[in-house]
Amino acid sequence: MTPPAPGQREAARCAVMHQRWEHLLFLHWSLERDFVQRTLPDGLHADTFDGRAWLGIVPFAMRAVRPAGLPAVGPLSNFLELNVRTYVHDDRGVPGVWFYSLDCNQALAVLIAQKIFRLPYRHATMRADFGETIDYRSTRRGTGAESRYVWSPHGERRTAAEDSLEFFLLERYHLYASRGGRLYRGTVAHPPYRFREAGVRELSTTPAALDGFPGLDPQPRHTCHADGVDVRILALEKVP
Repeated sequence: MTPPAPGQREAARCAVMHQRWEHLLFLHWSLERDFVQRTLPDGLHADTFDGRAWLGIVPFAMRAVRPAGLPAVGPLSNFLELNVRTYVHDDRGVPGVWFYSLDCNQALAVLIAQKIFRLPYRHATMRADFGETIDYRSTRRGTGAESRYVWSPHGERRTAAEDSLEFFLLERYHLYASRGGRLYRGTVAHPPYRFREAGVRELSTTPAALDGFPGLDPQPRHTCHADGVDVRILALEKVP
């Protein structure tokens, strides 16, 4: 399914937040569609590529996070996040992302995201060294299990062809959330990702196991890296 081009319908609506995502590592595994479908709320359907559903683990850095009209404020606006996600569409076929968890090391961001955006954010202890080789570590609070990701981006930057797996995985401009049996959809507007290869030296499937996906293959089916993208976050809307 093809997401709307960023900046078309969304341009007429006001952003509630601005932020930048940097140093994104995309790790993806393919799974049976029916298995993923059983984890989704009513009104959402597992999206597939080549007949398979996909589960992603994505560690990255959040930068300059701020409400619309306000400046970024030091460590309140700059922190780390790691999410576990799959790809879905609603009854009308609108594609998006469903998050199983979003680990974050900024307590205020966790609170805001839980209350306002209805997303399953979790407190975590996290640190990362960003250089030619990126070393990223995260421990979700209460688990004691550290997840480590070490990778080196390389190769030519490119955008995804519309019929490619990368397009299916990366070019998603909606997220879904559920609260009290009601389904919500949010919009994220940003330019298409320019991604490149990622030489992954170490990774962990622990975040997925904590979210109900134990036993993933040690190596993902697909990996890539994106340097960064500026993002506008629009308010949640109830799904009709």
